[in-house]
Amino acid sequence: MTAVRIDGTAMAQVVRAEVAEGVAQLKASHGITPGLAVVLVGEDPASQVYVRNKVKQTEACGMRSYHHVLSKDTTRESLLRLIASLNADIDVHGILVQLPLPAHLDSKDVIESIDPAKDVDGFHTANVGELWTGGAPFVPCTPLGCLRLLKSVEPNISGKHAVVIGRSNIVGRPMAALLLNESATVTIAHSKTQDLPALCRQADILVAAVGRPEMVKSDWIKPGAIVLDVGINRVATEDGKGRLVGDVDFADVSAVAGAITPVPGGPGPMTIACLLANTLEAAKRRVSQ
Repeated sequence: MTAVRIDGTAMAQVVRAEVAEGVAQLKASHGITPGLAVVLVGEDPASQVYVRNKVKQTEACGMRSYHHVLSKDTTRESLLRLIASLNADIDVHGILVQLPLPAHLDSKDVIESIDPAKDVDGFHTANVGELWTGGAPFVPCTPLGCLRLLKSVEPNISGKHAVVIGRSNIVGRPMAALLLNESATVTIAHSKTQDLPALCRQADILVAAVGRPEMVKSDWIKPGAIVLDVGINRVATEDGKGRLVGDVDFADVSAVAGAITPVPGGPGPMTIACLLANTLEAAKRRVSQ
């Protein structure tokens, strides 16, 4: 068996095209241009690259981008004042504070200061609660992208057994909630799980989000299972440049799985695309109020 490759890059292009069309329609019907504000505190190189990509893709979809770069020494009070001003700005429909924050700032404290109606990252407890109680929240972007990739190869996952490896608030837990809302039977595995390979072999759908390079091997996989690899890990190479791999041994698992996402080119590109979709939705909800 050779697994179907689930192309996140191609799917992200589709989502961005849908968003651009929705933005154009909103402008034409209501004269409103969705606006996304991104706040970056400090000079983390990976965060800087990620934010630049967000700004570029936001503008390419016809949205307004508001980019705020603050010193790594920014105080809690200064950051919360900025967020309060963005909450009050009618031209800003989505607010994203890039994580991780410098150590002296409490991420939970900062996220809770964002208006839930503008929390397009889906991390505010109001949105988390809505997700777990079957409401209509803003969903964290990586799990939302994973679900769309999953449904591109298996539209009906009702009754399927899904195993999610990882219990972070960013991926693992919201992914489990999304799968539950699709009527899948969901098991959340983590570092304390006993006999993890045996549990994974029961999965029709396996989501790996633990940050351990190529941990998942072919003998962990039920033949024909769908495997979503959320991990992004840089490993050393002989030339010193390094390469990106996921939490799944792609070549090994591809011989057993029915479908699999690659790294890079899997859930990664979908994350920003879903952020844009959430921002468009936030603007639409504002119009309907």
